[in-house]
Amino acid sequence: MCFVCPECCDPLSCIHLHQNMRIFPYPRCNLRPSFYKLFQPTRTQCTQELFSSTTDDNRRTKPKLLVILGATGAGKSRLSIDLSTRVFENSEIINSDKMQLYNGLDITTNKMTMQERVGVPHHLLGVLDPTKPACTPSVYRKLGSDIISDIKTRGGMPIVVGGSNSLIYSLVTKRFHPETDVFNGSDPDPVSVELRYDCCFIWVDVCLPVLNRYLANRVDEMLDSGMFEELVEFFRSGEDKKVNRAGLGQAIGIPEFEGYFRDFNSVRRPGGGDPETEVEVYNEAVKRIKYNTCHLAKKQVGKILRLRDAGWELKRIDATEAFRAVMAADSGGGRVAEVWEKEVLEPSVKIVKRFLDE
Repeated sequence: MCFVCPECCDPLSCIHLHQNMRIFPYPRCNLRPSFYKLFQPTRTQCTQELFSSTTDDNRRTKPKLLVILGATGAGKSRLSIDLSTRVFENSEIINSDKMQLYNGLDITTNKMTMQERVGVPHHLLGVLDPTKPACTPSVYRKLGSDIISDIKTRGGMPIVVGGSNSLIYSLVTKRFHPETDVFNGSDPDPVSVELRYDCCFIWVDVCLPVLNRYLANRVDEMLDSGMFEELVEFFRSGEDKKVNRAGLGQAIGIPEFEGYFRDFNSVRRPGGGDPETEVEVYNEAVKRIKYNTCHLAKKQVGKILRLRDAGWELKRIDATEAFRAVMAADSGGGRVAEVWEKEVLEPSVKIVKRFLDE
């Protein structure tokens, strides 16, 4: 005789339910009296009750960690700075953007400037040597956990911020296996819901058509801010041949402009007086950057949805209206700040405060 779930036949995941008189002992056989069926929980109920009976105790013993995730360009960095400067002044930010881990190409990889960081400590941002082996999720797990422990010993609040969901997954799961892949392929590995931190996940989401328009505009702004000149120096100095192609060499902008810099020896963006072919190749490279950036955003959202569907408790913040305000021709800075405050910052603050009070 043993305690088993009439549906899943798993004594380990369901035996706790006996305490609540939900499951009764019976032999492992196909002869299941209708009496048991009256009390038969579904597989989902078994799982929910298992976790609900242990979650509170487990969370109290785990370090608290705030994780801000979302697609590229969705406003994760801005939210992290707002939370750090206006609400939780002991916060320190840990970057989880795969390309921003590496030193160099600050505009191309869209790193926050020192001015934009406004004195908030940042970790793993532009610190790795791009010529060395690429940072794997396993390496990131070790680096990130050491930083979290250090922040906690100083009484700080670590905030993990970035769009590389594979890095976030490797950092927070209780048992991470480097050979597993929970995101890619036709039959990815199961997503683990066991976490080694007490996590508050804030998902900053933007409607993809709106985000795509914003991302296209952002590429133009990055080019106006010196992205092309940065890439000129990168290719002319031979850095493109030194960086690890599995690391910084994958940054959007490098493969798209590689053909242009191979065929043309330009030090400035082509204009009306330049050969038509050069202008066409340049425009095609910019077009590909915009397309690949939007495609990356779509993939990142897909991975976030996979985590959510697996049971990760993600608090979704819809920032769409704030981005519409940014792109509105007649919208001033005051209007943008007002919408951002109402739609993004205020609900995020409530979520985090509730999390810290638990």
